Amino acid sequence: MIRVSVGARSSSVRASLESVIRSSPSLEFVEALDPSQLSASELSGDVLLIEVEDPNDHDWPALADLPIPVILLLDSTDFDLLSLVLRSGVRGAISSDATPEEIESAVHAVNAGLVVTTPTSLAELLPRPPMARELAEPLSERELEVLDLVAEGLSNKLIAYRLNISEHTVKTHVASIFAKFGASSRTEAVSQAIRRGLVML
Repeated sequence: MIRVSVGARSSSVRASLESVIRSSPSLEFVEALDPSQLSASELSGDVLLIEVEDPNDHDWPALADLPIPVILLLDSTDFDLLSLVLRSGVRGAISSDATPEEIESAVHAVNAGLVVTTPTSLAELLPRPPMARELAEPLSERELEVLDLVAEGLSNKLIAYRLNISEHTVKTHVASIFAKFGASSRTEAVSQAIRRGLVML
């Protein structure tokens, strides 16, 4: 269970984000905060989710220095702003229109140590990935679907739910992916997949 605090200046937005967190079986709501009153010494939880109304009214490095990773919900998809936010050390920047499922995936990914943003923004922030090198035994279509969700930081249970298959089947696919990559962990498998151009975070 990932413990999530939320922040927004609007009480209605705080209530909405709280509802999203409470509706997820894998997330636990901790507290709702006004971003202007953030105190590192009092902050609790595993991940902080903040809705940003005015991008010019925030100290990004200060957010990155908080004791837990931060995901920002932004109205803007401006390349320069997203570049500034992510390079300051903030772990996630996604659209304020993100669905509950997208928010849940972002929380899992950031909690797993990954950096997340929208696919469109990522395409601008990163160079085009290298041509995928062929594996001795290519991944099946289902294995690629599982790999994408592993890269998002989802657990086997959540992957099973998302793909409507059993958790045992997910474990079999993950083991097959490890074998084909010669990987011993999820992190190693995802790293190899990124280098081969098979997934983009």
